Amino acid sequence: MAVVVRGYERGGWHVDIRLRLSDGTPVRERRVFKTASKSAAERWGQDRERHLILHGPPKPTKEVPTLTEFAPRFVDGHARANRQKPSGIEAKEMILRMHLIPLLGTKRLDAITNEDVQRVKGALRPKAPKTVNNVLTVLNMLLKKAVEWDVISRVPCTVHLLKVPKSTAAFHDVADYERLIQEAAAVDRQTQVIVLLGGEAGLRCGEMVALEWSDVDLAKRQLCVRRSEWRGQVSSPKSGRLRYVPLTQRLGQALREHRHLKGSRVLCEDDGTPLTNQRLQYRVKRAARRASLKTLGVHALRHTFCSHLAMRGAPARAIQELLGHQDLTMTQRYMHLSPAALDAAIRLLDHPQPWQQVGNGQLTDPESESLQRLNWR
Repeated sequence: MAVVVRGYERGGWHVDIRLRLSDGTPVRERRVFKTASKSAAERWGQDRERHLILHGPPKPTKEVPTLTEFAPRFVDGHARANRQKPSGIEAKEMILRMHLIPLLGTKRLDAITNEDVQRVKGALRPKAPKTVNNVLTVLNMLLKKAVEWDVISRVPCTVHLLKVPKSTAAFHDVADYERLIQEAAAVDRQTQVIVLLGGEAGLRCGEMVALEWSDVDLAKRQLCVRRSEWRGQVSSPKSGRLRYVPLTQRLGQALREHRHLKGSRVLCEDDGTPLTNQRLQYRVKRAARRASLKTLGVHALRHTFCSHLAMRGAPARAIQELLGHQDLTMTQRYMHLSPAALDAAIRLLDHPQPWQQVGNGQLTDPESESLQRLNWR
């Protein structure tokens, strides 16, 4: 072990430390010490020598990638490795390609600041708050995965999402829905089946496209939702688990009359090729136009299914199971009452009834009891 201090030709002192650690590893450090005192340089060299003996040499600093360099690793190692849905993987790739890489692509991950996050929000000002939050969520997840994989030591910034105003989900009132079914049947049997699968079974568009005859049990009057299709790629439903939905009499009858041998899919073209999401949407919108309704997509039928069940007093937990929601709060977002049902409820105040005493001594209101038994049609 040795600490050698000698004068530096450009002024100051050159400190050269050479030692060998207990495991035999040789260590050498050199530094130019800009001071007029040789003794101060010697003291620094001795202190540094003791530190190296106790703690060893500093670990080499790893190079932190830029967001552009890390993005493919994030998509492959997180989204694809965890077998996320194809639609979710493409959404992340689109957000990275269209928004994050153009704005932050050249920044090292550990150099992304709070001001950079605000710059992203500013660039997305024309977008809806939900769209901005989707972009921020991908950025936040990317940085957290970088920490988890020891690419960076900590998340370098704080990502605050925007407040998103609560919106109401569009659905068909009872009379409009019945008119839609009639016009769908006038188009063809398949269009009627599509409307009923959405409005009386709550299936999503991709779940309808992927539905096979093996999933339909007409004897037991139920169907099994076990798969969903998106742009030709078949995966599990959005909840990640299958669910069973009992058939209404009307839907069961429509499926019996629609039964065909063109292929395994319930919904298909005349030549047996599976119906696409776009063609399915077109059929529903065509029936809506014929019924003189505001053109609503297939997902409005799912909202209609949920809302009509709520109007008729179905328990929220049962509606959650039928829809395949993992969280009850998601179900409650779609549990609306139609204007006709709300009007029927408020009309009870126009004709107040006297309170009556029942056998156990409690007072009951006949109108309240009738309200509980009300069929919200």
